[in-house]
Amino acid sequence: VQLQASGGGLVQAGGSLRLSCAASGCSFSSYAMGWFRQAPGKEREFVAAINWSGGITRYSDVVKGRFTISRSNAENTVYLQMNSLKPEDTAVYYCAASRIGGTPGIPSSYSYWGQGTLVTVSS
Repeated sequence: VQLQASGGGLVQAGGSLRLSCAASGCSFSSYAMGWFRQAPGKEREFVAAINWSGGITRYSDVVKGRFTISRSNAENTVYLQMNSLKPEDTAVYYCAASRIGGTPGIPSSYSYWGQGTLVTVSS
């Protein structure tokens, strides 16, 4: 399974970005997907997750109401729409795939990880 994240960049506070994560080498619709982020000097933290069909989503409290996770099984892609961005959202964002189930917010629930895409929010 290969995951390729893209869409990061530099944006001003209050702005928006849309991250994409394209999957290959797997039956994408069999996998739950998640987004995590890691800021410099901090541990990787959960951002959002979506089940195989897209019918169930989960968000961390710090992004709830600002970020939206979605997926297109036809395109083998998961998205993260990020609105009302804040400087504290600055981090490398990673997508991850899980076929083993488990708690969506825990990194160990995911078997495969993308390479990360950097999001920088200026004040």
